[in-house]
Amino acid sequence: MGWIAFIVLGLLAGLIARWILPGKQTSSIIITILLGIVGALLGGWLGSVLFDAPLEDFFSIQTWLLAIGGSVIVLAIYGAVMGKKR
Repeated sequence: MGWIAFIVLGLLAGLIARWILPGKQTSSIIITILLGIVGALLGGWLGSVLFDAPLEDFFSIQTWLLAIGGSVIVLAIYGAVMGKKR
């Protein structure tokens, strides 16, 4: 999968993860998108390490679930860290 497709995947996965997570989200949409891209990378890495299932095909449900799962993890960690600072 190319970099542009990966960025689009991370953008959409970050927005979906933001919608999934409960509570008030205080981060901007730009931060959410960047964290979504990081989450997609994390999801792809975890998928390849744990399940031998890397992010290969943009239209695969497996790719989307891994990217969204990684984004939820990253956004939850970000929310926990930033919530303690406020």
